[in-house]
Amino acid sequence: MIYEEIDLYEYFSVPRNGADGGILTAYVASGNGEIPARVRPAMLVIPGGAYCIVSAREGEPVAVRFMSKGYGAFRLRYTVNSAYPVPLIEAAMAMVYIRENAEKYSLDGEHVAAIGFSAGGHLTGMLGTLFGDEAIVRALGARRAELVRPDAVVLSYPVVTLGEYAHETSARVISGGDETLKKRLSVENCVTEQSSPAFLWHTVGDGSVPVANSLILANAYLAKGVPFEAHLFEKGNHGLSLANEETEATSEGIQAKAHVRPWVDLALTWLKGRGFEVKY
Repeated sequence: MIYEEIDLYEYFSVPRNGADGGILTAYVASGNGEIPARVRPAMLVIPGGAYCIVSAREGEPVAVRFMSKGYGAFRLRYTVNSAYPVPLIEAAMAMVYIRENAEKYSLDGEHVAAIGFSAGGHLTGMLGTLFGDEAIVRALGARRAELVRPDAVVLSYPVVTLGEYAHETSARVISGGDETLKKRLSVENCVTEQSSPAFLWHTVGDGSVPVANSLILANAYLAKGVPFEAHLFEKGNHGLSLANEETEATSEGIQAKAHVRPWVDLALTWLKGRGFEVKY
């Protein structure tokens, strides 16, 4: 197994200017004498945390789960308490790094997805719609910017809109309180025909990020003809992650949220239908 941390600012020779994130952790199975190398799809994992923290529950456990299903997984620790464009540039750097190092990790560079949770879902949603953003081009150059667009995104109880139904803390941090920027960075306003295909899931009972966020985004995808699949679970609070033993604090929580757990297999099936599978 390849397990390593990559300083994306160092790799791209981009000045940090006070940013303390931009750290990518790789979890990739490696071939050996008994198991030959295989070409794997890749998944960039972007945890949530209201742009104030990077959730541990939505990071490594998710990366390990996707690795166990044949993916090369990469967890991003992005800079928090920092407004646009810093987190977006760091996510873009992560996508480019994965593609530029596909041969090193034995990855299929044409099947690189990103999964985000809550505020990380907002960052992933921006990655899947604003991949040509001028801030990314300035930071990485036009050639590398062409490698940013995910081939698919998985959005888990995502923050989408920064207007009505917004998660106020996430909206305030990523916009810096700028009302014009809130409109610009509302993911539903960024969707175009070229946006990444998407898998969305949410709980109707989410009391922190209203399910309206996913519904608004689904309607935006529908209007632009972007392929998507959406799953809504009636019950469940915010921040469920995998809803299993690794991400729940109590056995009662595990039992109560077991009905949400199938989202992982549903997402994997959808991704496989889009060509995300191990090549032998």
